[in-house]
Amino acid sequence: MPSYSGIIIHHSVCTAINGKGYDFLVTKNGDIIPSFTPTDPQFIHICLEGDFSHTEASELTPQVRHQLFVAQRLILHLYDDFEFSSKRLHEHHLYCPGIYFPWDSLVISHQDRYH
Repeated sequence: MPSYSGIIIHHSVCTAINGKGYDFLVTKNGDIIPSFTPTDPQFIHICLEGDFSHTEASELTPQVRHQLFVAQRLILHLYDDFEFSSKRLHEHHLYCPGIYFPWDSLVISHQDRYH
């Protein structure tokens, strides 16, 4: 099994994705679409469908809440599989997953299984 250093979060409008810069895509309706091949030998990349670079993105609609819940469950599963800390969750860069990405709603505590 590969050894990863952590997880990097993207949004789907990131220009660096080039069609497939992620290992898992979490769609707006909560489906998880895995990649067929690993993206990066050091990190697992998760892309959330949507654009979190505008203030409207900070409005947590029921659909966005569900998408975040699914992403949380995926992240917890990956923490278990690859045995790394929740402190290993990173943004791709300043503008990805967007300056209005709801990090506070993506609360994850591996120890307490809290989401």
